[in-house]
Amino acid sequence: MITLTSDFGTPYPAAMKGVMLQRTDARLVDVGHDFPRQDVRTAAFWLREVLPYFPPAVHLVVVDPGVGTDRAALAVRAGDHALVGPDNGVLPPAARELAAQATGDESDVEVFEVEYEDEATESTTFHGRDVFAPAAAAVHEAGVASFHERDDVAPVDGYEDLRFPEPELGDDAAVGEILVVDGFGNAVTNVPGERLDGRASVAVNGESAPVARAYAAVDPGERLVTVGSHGNVELAVNRGRGDEAFGVEVGDAVRVE
Repeated sequence: MITLTSDFGTPYPAAMKGVMLQRTDARLVDVGHDFPRQDVRTAAFWLREVLPYFPPAVHLVVVDPGVGTDRAALAVRAGDHALVGPDNGVLPPAARELAAQATGDESDVEVFEVEYEDEATESTTFHGRDVFAPAAAAVHEAGVASFHERDDVAPVDGYEDLRFPEPELGDDAAVGEILVVDGFGNAVTNVPGERLDGRASVAVNGESAPVARAYAAVDPGERLVTVGSHGNVELAVNRGRGDEAFGVEVGDAVRVE
C-alpha cells in the first residue's frame, strides 16, 4: 500500500498516481488532498494522528512550500512503515509516532535522502509528480526493510525536525497553544485531556465553559470544552465553530484553569 497526502486539491494527485502506477502495482489510498495550502505544521499534526491506524505502508506526503529549492527529498523508516516527502518537518512527527507504536521508542527512526530520478527533466514546480511519486514507488518496490540499500539513497544526520510546543502545566491552570482547527471549527490545543478529569467546567482565557464528553451534551450553539479523539483539550460548539465562539485561531495562546 502507498498512501497519498497533499495540499494539491485536484487534479494534481492524479498525475502522481499515474506515475506510480507505471512503476508499481501497489494499492494507492488517499489520506487527503485538501490540507491547508503550504501549512506544514497542520499536515504534520494530522498525519501523526491518522497514519498509525494504517497497516504497514509507504506514505507519500507532499506539502511543500519549498518546491524547486535545494531542500532535500527524504525517505524515513519508522517501524514497518516508510514516509517519503520533503525535508521541511512534515514527516518527523508521524514517523516518531509510528516508531513508538512499533517498538516503544519514538527515536527508532532512520532518515535517508533520496536522489531525484531525473534532474534533467524534472519540473521546478511539481516535485510531487517528478520526484516524490517515483521515490515512493521505488521505496515500495524495494521494501521498507531494504530500500536504504538502493544506490540513490543515502543516510542523513541533519534534517528539519518539527516538534509541537509543550504546554505549561500548573496545579490549577494549564497554558498551551491552539495547534490546529479542524473543518468543523473545533480548536485543538496541546493541553492533555486528563486536565479535564473530574471537572464540570473550566475557565478558558478567563471565561467559563462547561466540560462535556460529547458535543451534543450541550444545546445547539452552546460552547463546550471536551477531549477530542486526539486526546487533547478541544474548544468546541455544538453544531457551530469553536474557534469563532472562543475567539481563537491557530498559534494563539490558551489558558485553561
